[in-house]
Amino acid sequence: MKINVPLIGELLPKKYGKFATGNDLYQNKYPATSFPIEIADVPALTKSLALTFLDPDSIPVCGFEWIHWTVANIAPDIHQIPENASQKPPFTMLQGKNSFAGSMLNQSDPLLNQTYHGPTPPSGTHQYELRVYALDQMLDLQPGFWLNELIHEMAGRILTHQKIVLPYRG
Repeated sequence: MKINVPLIGELLPKKYGKFATGNDLYQNKYPATSFPIEIADVPALTKSLALTFLDPDSIPVCGFEWIHWTVANIAPDIHQIPENASQKPPFTMLQGKNSFAGSMLNQSDPLLNQTYHGPTPPSGTHQYELRVYALDQMLDLQPGFWLNELIHEMAGRILTHQKIVLPYRG
C-alpha cells in the first residue's frame, strides 16, 4: 500500500494548520480543513481502511502525543480522501475524538473534538505522522471513539499499514 500527501517545499501546506485563514478555520480559531490523501495499491482482501494523524513532537510541549485526527471504516475502494473530508465527508467514514476531547481541554463540541484539527506547533518544525491501515474487516466502533479503542479494534486485523511524516513549521 502507498499513501501520498501533496507538500510544498517538503512541508504540509500552511492552510492545513496554524496559519490557516478564513473558511479553513473553525470558529475563526481552529485549523479545520483536512489535507488530501492519495491511497494506492490497497491489498485485495482489505475490507476497510483507518487512519491516524498524530504529533509525537508534542510530548515535550504538553506531555503526550497530540491526536489530530482518527478515522475508521473507510471503504477499501477509496483512493482519494479529498481536502476537507473531515468537515464535509464525501463518503461514509467514522471519525474519532482528537486531543481536544481529553480531560485537559475537555471541549464538548463534536465539530471541534471529533474531526480533523490541524497542526499548531508553538515554534520550530514538528514531524507529524500519518498512518493509513488496511484492515480485514469493518471495525465495531461508534462515532467519537477514542484512539485506544481504535488500536484495540485493529489488533489482529491489520493486513498492512503505511506511515508518512508530514513536517509543519510553527
